[in-house]
Amino acid sequence: MPAFIKGFYDLLVSLPSQLQPHVIHPEDSTFLKDLFGEKSLYSLIKSILSVHDTVAQKNYDPELPPLPEDIDDDEDSVKIIRLVKNKEPLGATIRRDDDTGAILVARIMKGGAADRSGLIHIGDELKEVNGIPVDDKKPEEVIRILSQSQGAITFKVVPCLKEEVPSKEPKVFVKALFNFDPNEDKAIPCKEAGLAFKKGSILQIMSQDDATWWQARLEVEANPRAGLIPSKQFQERRFALRGPAPALSLKRTPSRRSCKHKKGIGFRRSFRLSKRDKKTNKAMYESKKSEMYDMADVPTYEEVTPYHRLAGAKHRLVVFVGPTGVGLNELKKKLLISDPQHFGVTIPHTSRAKRNQESDGVEYHFISKHLFETDIHNNKFIEYGEYKGNYYGTSLDSIRSILSKNKVCLLDVQPQMIKHLRTAEFKPFVVFVKPPLIERLSETRQNAKFMSGKEDKGSVRPFKEEDFQEMVRTSEVMENQYGHLFDQVIVNDDLSIAFNELRMVLRTVETETHWVPVSWNHS
Repeated sequence: MPAFIKGFYDLLVSLPSQLQPHVIHPEDSTFLKDLFGEKSLYSLIKSILSVHDTVAQKNYDPELPPLPEDIDDDEDSVKIIRLVKNKEPLGATIRRDDDTGAILVARIMKGGAADRSGLIHIGDELKEVNGIPVDDKKPEEVIRILSQSQGAITFKVVPCLKEEVPSKEPKVFVKALFNFDPNEDKAIPCKEAGLAFKKGSILQIMSQDDATWWQARLEVEANPRAGLIPSKQFQERRFALRGPAPALSLKRTPSRRSCKHKKGIGFRRSFRLSKRDKKTNKAMYESKKSEMYDMADVPTYEEVTPYHRLAGAKHRLVVFVGPTGVGLNELKKKLLISDPQHFGVTIPHTSRAKRNQESDGVEYHFISKHLFETDIHNNKFIEYGEYKGNYYGTSLDSIRSILSKNKVCLLDVQPQMIKHLRTAEFKPFVVFVKPPLIERLSETRQNAKFMSGKEDKGSVRPFKEEDFQEMVRTSEVMENQYGHLFDQVIVNDDLSIAFNELRMVLRTVETETHWVPVSWNHS
């Protein structure tokens, strides 16, 4: 018996006597003697120690093939590298040198197998892979060899003489404003190394060394391995080369959005006039920047940072967008009724004369036409329009008035106005309310009424099939052109369900951390 095992047995035998001062009842002393004198206990411990010794002496490293015997002793610059590649990509891309024809390592993916090994570097010349010369092969052929290889891979490389400078780039996070699938991208140097993402994904940029292909990882994933994504400049160029998207103008559907208020609490919607009234709608949607200017900005990535509203800070502006008839007014009304001390809506301005039953600051803020035009010139309105010679509009100060009362300001606008509200002052949270499928609209809106007409002489009528078609079409247009600006999408199929979802979302806006444009923290 080995001395170590015998010493362990002696220790077990002596334990009952050493524990005796702590034993109160005689039966406990008997139990301890029987336990530590049991032969089966000694056999079990002996087995455990034997297994431990066996495991400790085993080598569990992958079994690598022997080094090639045909290495030229004079090739001091040649380096033999062995890496173990499992199911994950190797994490390196290659390219052919235009002048020499050599196959070179183009990039090392952050956190990948090649990066973790520290053995392969950018600029290294690849000579062989698993004994197969690559001098006469195209990069895609070498990539195929690598992708089909599993387990241990042996590389023969000529190290790059240029010393690599460690990257000390700060952490950068961006919100993706488009969808990307590397398997459908013909320009990506290695599909296996690409990182797929959806519009709205938060990406941590790991490297911008390459002007065409950045390295990034999804912020929500624990996997530190980076993947290739198109750089901002490269993606902008590609979008520009595709030409402008098909013109999808937003039809100005009949509405009373610039009209009557209910019970003096400022219910209104964004200023829209019927396209049929060509004489009166020419001034609608005027702003300092036109819609065409807005659409000139190519949505690729937006740098973002975490934001958490501090106690006592002003609330974020809540902006609603959606087609006419989708139920924006109903959702706003339910929010106001649910907590009138917490939510508020803006009161619009008008240049028309006050009527007998109206009060200034209740239905409207009544101002002169000259003052209204002066305010237009000074960019004090986020939206305004003209009807029968009178102006109607929503001023920026009316938004500030609600926010200054420590209330959440609920505002709905045309989608092209969102950009002008996306400032550090307002920090808008944009909710897009979209209709369900047209079949569901016909079911759920059977008894609903559609407002049409202008000013206070509007009429109410049942929905028609063409109203549903227009609502769905307009919704698609809005999401197509402005979807990258939406923070939340709510389908208003059932009003109660949509309201509960909205209320829960707005609660998280006030209590949880969200990603916002980095510029909002720099003011």
